[in-house]
Amino acid sequence: MANFEYNPKEIEKKWQDIWDEEEAFKTSTDRSKPKYYALVEFPYPSGQGLHVGHPRPYTALDIISRKRRMEGYNVLFPMGWDAFGLPTENFAIKNKIHPRIVTENNVSRFKNQLKSLGYSFDWSREINTTDPEYYKWTQWIFLKLFEKGLAYKTEMPINWCTQCKVGLANEEVVNGVCERCGGEVVRKVKSQWMLKITEYAEKLLNDLDLVDYIEKVKISQKNWIGRSEGAEVDFNIKDTDDFIRIFTTRPDTLFGATYMVLSPEHPLIDKYKEKITNYDEVLEYREIASKKSDFERTELSKEKTGVPLKGISAVNPVNGNNIPVWISDYVLMTYGTGAIMAVPAHDERDFEFAKKFSLPIIEVVKGGNVEEAAYTDTETGILVNSGFLNGLEVKDAKGKIINWLEEKKIGKRKVNYKLRDWVFSRQRYWGEPIPLVYCEKCGWVPIPEEELPLTLPEVENYVPTETGESPLANIRDWVETTCPKCGGHAERETDTMPQWAGSSWYFLRYTDPHNDKAFASKEDLDYWLPVDWYNGGMEHTTLHLLYSRFWHKFLYDLGYVSTPEPYQKRTSHGMILGENNEKMSKSRGNVVNPDDIVNEFGADTLRTYEMFIGAFDQSAAWSQQGVKGCRRFLDRVWKVQDIIVDGDSFSKELEVKMHQTIKKVSLDFEQMKFNTAIAAMMSLINDFYSNGKVTKGEIKTFLILLNPVAPHITEEMWQLLKFEGRIYNQKWPVWDEEKTVEDTIEIAIQINGKLRGTALISLNEEKESVKEKVMSIDKIKEILEGKTIIKEIYVPNKIYNIVIK
Repeated sequence: MANFEYNPKEIEKKWQDIWDEEEAFKTSTDRSKPKYYALVEFPYPSGQGLHVGHPRPYTALDIISRKRRMEGYNVLFPMGWDAFGLPTENFAIKNKIHPRIVTENNVSRFKNQLKSLGYSFDWSREINTTDPEYYKWTQWIFLKLFEKGLAYKTEMPINWCTQCKVGLANEEVVNGVCERCGGEVVRKVKSQWMLKITEYAEKLLNDLDLVDYIEKVKISQKNWIGRSEGAEVDFNIKDTDDFIRIFTTRPDTLFGATYMVLSPEHPLIDKYKEKITNYDEVLEYREIASKKSDFERTELSKEKTGVPLKGISAVNPVNGNNIPVWISDYVLMTYGTGAIMAVPAHDERDFEFAKKFSLPIIEVVKGGNVEEAAYTDTETGILVNSGFLNGLEVKDAKGKIINWLEEKKIGKRKVNYKLRDWVFSRQRYWGEPIPLVYCEKCGWVPIPEEELPLTLPEVENYVPTETGESPLANIRDWVETTCPKCGGHAERETDTMPQWAGSSWYFLRYTDPHNDKAFASKEDLDYWLPVDWYNGGMEHTTLHLLYSRFWHKFLYDLGYVSTPEPYQKRTSHGMILGENNEKMSKSRGNVVNPDDIVNEFGADTLRTYEMFIGAFDQSAAWSQQGVKGCRRFLDRVWKVQDIIVDGDSFSKELEVKMHQTIKKVSLDFEQMKFNTAIAAMMSLINDFYSNGKVTKGEIKTFLILLNPVAPHITEEMWQLLKFEGRIYNQKWPVWDEEKTVEDTIEIAIQINGKLRGTALISLNEEKESVKEKVMSIDKIKEILEGKTIIKEIYVPNKIYNIVIK
């Protein structure tokens, strides 16, 4: 008998304490077992604490981790904190609290919330990117990149928030203002550290064939890398020795190039300012363009704008024609060469621009009337108006023109990437210090490895300087140092690393988090890598995934890790929306706090509901009624104790259903169909009650199946029923395929093609016996009375057909 009501508050705290005391989920050092490394994206610990979106991926991988332990694997399921970054610093500035204290408070809150949800994380491996013992190795990896020429400093136009006094990524600029503070964003040239991720573009692309990523993740990676084959071509600037270099994927359309467009930031503009007769107009346009993000300039810009560079023109190398040169903000200095040849007959943007400014449009690939209709985007077709290329197919024309360009030494075959090198500087305090010093004599010099970590100095003021330099620039006794190479005067780099730095290798540190001699031992790295299953948000499947793959590949090339890819499998979850089907936000008033759900219904209810809410990879709207439904399910699970009878095996009535449920739950968990796995367990509970009794063998199996989803209630019931040991140490149930097939099945009965009834028969029952059952059904006897049976057809185990007249 269930001797008291289901009380999650008592049960859940009790079991969380027991798990801590027993170190239930501590990763074993026993290497004889097969390993399984399950990884979730470590959170940024904000002041708001967890929201109900966090538990969805954590519960999913917790289910997999718990199941794997029961299947005999040595499981690594770690958690940590991605704790450097601008939001903490902004909060610290606003509230006059040191970012370190803000971070400690936020981490403490997050950790308590995660523990209250009963996750089986190995907390002994907890990491924090702001811990000097962690970022020592972030700095060490940076020094290796610098040593190999993959970290360099250059002048770079960046999105500059005039209010936050910080550089922003394109994604952080919305409608020309800072996403965080709403301040005006301008383009500003700053000297920035860059990482040469483009060096790895080909490997990052090709090695996607080695991994099991969901297709939309692979597509997002491929699109961001953006590989394209074509040619670089030089267009001479008339009456000078200079040329404008462009990259094109369609060198076959060179005869159709009727004008050129430069980025407003292109250096040739300043070089030829004396020749450009409308230079003031050009400067004015450049100023307007500087206030737009790259995204606004390329993706959002519907109306094409531009200014001609009066006084200079270019020469089309294939026909010697003079063509005008314009500037327009849809051309970016950071993509390709910062210049394009415009072929308006066969490119949509060029066509719109040419139409607006009355520029010539010449069709060079046969494909309709471009003057009357729109441009023709022709990947195939026959070349026309193209001199020595006339009559050739596009593919053949490409080969011929590239050979001609190389022969004339005015162009060459080229592979280009949309991927840009990674801006790796932030003019902020709360980030990893860059472990380099600048010496007038020696240039940039790394600090010796034995001096790592280079820690952040304690400061009272961490507000960015008015000039946009890092707050560290004002701490002169920290900045001024000696050059490790020549012993002369040197100054430390005052920029810090971006938040992406610590998250680019955190999965490696989990394998050996307390090592003070290396970022992780070779033995641990060899055993645990690659990560077997990594789940995270779709918003991180481009940049974070790309950056961490790049760092891993770099360490692989140096021999520190033994796998070319860090993650074998990558999946993503859908968002949880508010009850009004909109994204949760304070402004919309639809935010759900998981603490409230745990307090009212229990952690197991929250876990069950988040897995039952819908298909895991799809967004789903929160429903308080749905939460209540999952709590009712767990109440019914609890009350099953009232109908338990002796017996270690499955009863005859439920044997098939038990094996079917084991199979369904086991397979659905692996395919991220958590909602249908839970539905199968709900169905089994209904069958327990319909049957009026449950054997100990059946409830044991059921509790093990439910345990990964609802660990607290299942451990408590296991103990109350006096079963041996703990559930987390049990073996995962195995189904017998033969016993998943029903002994009895329902077949349809048709008379003259119309369904007239059904009959319950034994599987593979003889035809004569089936006929006997069909003919004994009252409704069938009634219809057949006085009729002549012409034919009877029996399709075994499916249908019994009778034809009458």
